[in-house]
Amino acid sequence: MAADNSASRPNTPGRPNDVRQTRLDETDHVLLAQLTRDARTPNNALAQMAGIAPSTCLARVRSLVERGVIRGFHADVDPAALGRDLEAMISVRLRADARPHMAQFADRMSVVPEVLDVYFIAGADDYLLHVAMRDTAALRDFVLDHLSARPEVAATETILVFEHIRPRPGT
Repeated sequence: MAADNSASRPNTPGRPNDVRQTRLDETDHVLLAQLTRDARTPNNALAQMAGIAPSTCLARVRSLVERGVIRGFHADVDPAALGRDLEAMISVRLRADARPHMAQFADRMSVVPEVLDVYFIAGADDYLLHVAMRDTAALRDFVLDHLSARPEVAATETILVFEHIRPRPGT
């Protein structure tokens, strides 16, 4: 399931499905903890862990998705398996006069295949991009073609990732 990213973009009026207003009970927390550990947990097993009927479990998970608490289910694919062995974090600072168009920058970056994640951040920079490339030449070309050539981009800084260790909740 793909998540709608509009709620997290800057300059987006309001936050649809504002999760800060969502009340979660103990059953929701059990469901979320297990799905965080293993999103492929079958509904019957998930229901048993939460102590509810499978039909109730299915309805509760659907509700968590609809309310934006669960942003999506996805496969965590190692970029190296796709021939993209080089990962980097690129901080991007936009020009001050480009601030009204920040969401457009995020939208543009989020559809570039090499971009794994787009973070809107606080501090001196505006965005942090997590990218995966086949080699340094591809990384250089990405920075030149997608960032430095853009008039709204004031500065970038590229940091190579030697290893990406993803925390494993509950293990």
